[in-house]
Amino acid sequence: MPTGRSTTLPADSAAEIRTYKGQDRALRADRLGTAGLLLSVLAASAPLMVVAGVMPTIFGVMGIVGQPLLFVILGVVLALFGIGYAEMSRHVHNAGAFYAYIARGLGPTAGASASLVALVAYSAMQVGVYGILGFEISGLFATYLDTQVAWWIPALIAVAATGALGWLKIDLNAKVLGVLLLIECALVVVFDAAALGKPGPEGLSLDAFDPSTLGGAGLGTALCFCIAAFVGFEQSPVYAEETSKPHIVVSRVMFLAIGFVALFFALSAWALSVATGPAGIVKASAEAGPGLLFELTQSRLGAAFTDVLHVLFVTGMFAAMLSFHNVVARYAFAMGREGLLPARFGRTNPGTGAPATGSLLQTVVAAVVVLLFAVTDSAPAGDPTAPVLHLFTWMGSVGALGVTVLMAAASFAVIAFFVRRGTAGAQIWRLAAAGLAGLALVGIAVYTVKDFAVLVGAEQGSALSWALPAIIAVAALGGLVHGLVLKSRRPEAHARIGLGNEAFRLDQAADAAPGA
Repeated sequence: MPTGRSTTLPADSAAEIRTYKGQDRALRADRLGTAGLLLSVLAASAPLMVVAGVMPTIFGVMGIVGQPLLFVILGVVLALFGIGYAEMSRHVHNAGAFYAYIARGLGPTAGASASLVALVAYSAMQVGVYGILGFEISGLFATYLDTQVAWWIPALIAVAATGALGWLKIDLNAKVLGVLLLIECALVVVFDAAALGKPGPEGLSLDAFDPSTLGGAGLGTALCFCIAAFVGFEQSPVYAEETSKPHIVVSRVMFLAIGFVALFFALSAWALSVATGPAGIVKASAEAGPGLLFELTQSRLGAAFTDVLHVLFVTGMFAAMLSFHNVVARYAFAMGREGLLPARFGRTNPGTGAPATGSLLQTVVAAVVVLLFAVTDSAPAGDPTAPVLHLFTWMGSVGALGVTVLMAAASFAVIAFFVRRGTAGAQIWRLAAAGLAGLALVGIAVYTVKDFAVLVGAEQGSALSWALPAIIAVAALGGLVHGLVLKSRRPEAHARIGLGNEAFRLDQAADAAPGA
């Protein structure tokens, strides 16, 4: 297994790869620049959904007043992670990013395991958003049109719309994501300014940045929620094959995204604490929940601004769903191309260059899960908040845990990759950063599993506290078994795991060999 080789191909080989055996087996290059890629990956962070949904949960349920400081700390940890991850992206260009890096560093069997974890984790995060989207749209119909609409109806419409856009060109998606993201961010900044301009009873207090405010039993769960808020920056290598100058653009976008998310969310969390006062933020968040932001804007910026914010809350969630959908489709494409999924997943749409089969797979999965929760959660006697508390919280938590595990594994894979290449000495400071990040991420994953009952709102001892994180463990084990079976029965396919486009060159060489 040539784990030490770079997968960067000469420019004149691109056409050969694209038309190999008459199949369109590569994603189209030069489709995204720095701006387009940055907007695409930042859309996954769904700024308004984090400020309105995640932050009040961390304040109110977990009692962590120091949430602004937590975003700063995690920004540092993820920047350390990004140092090694970005360097790896210069040597390995593959739409399967996480699993490709892990395969090149820790071996193809480990890569097979990581591929299934990635597919499950990102799919869970994408599907989970449909719950809170459907609930919010249902609430808008009830408030403004006096019409009762079951949450799963708008959720299924969103599934169809996301699937249609996923079938289309990635540059169209970048434009859709970009417009929604910029408007979202602008409105959150307006709220931040209003909150800081009209602070609560304690004035412009910096208590939320005091390290002592990070204490409490909910710290592990808060870490996982905050990691979920950052999710998106690590997706930039997924688009490496579709960017211009990927060795420059991918790493640039990654650090821009980490810096933006850390500062933007730290400022917004601080603004929330200032608006109510640090002493009152936990109580206010516990009482209002996701409505806290809208209550604060109503008193400071008026009803019209709050109405627009409600609408943008929906479009922001849609942008996040579209971003996650694109990533899942590209992971499925990479897995199909390398034999980890049926070969038809490794083909693109001839008309648009999009990974159509992977997009269709995620659309079907999302529709099935939404319908499953609709059957179990929408009975008249059921809890009307079930789609939020169950579909969104459960799936989002599972996805966040999976991504944390992948980042930890990728950190150690980076170290192994450069050690195998014999260049560890030249990369020593990058490898040290990767090691520190890996240890920190392992700690976060352990804390998350330990406190999973709090994370999903279940009682201690509940089956959910172990069954939900077990989804990631089962995916990892299933991928590991699949990798071992491939190694035994199809060693040539096993050897190609993580190679991406370079695997086509192996195919071509095999076809050209005497007797082929």
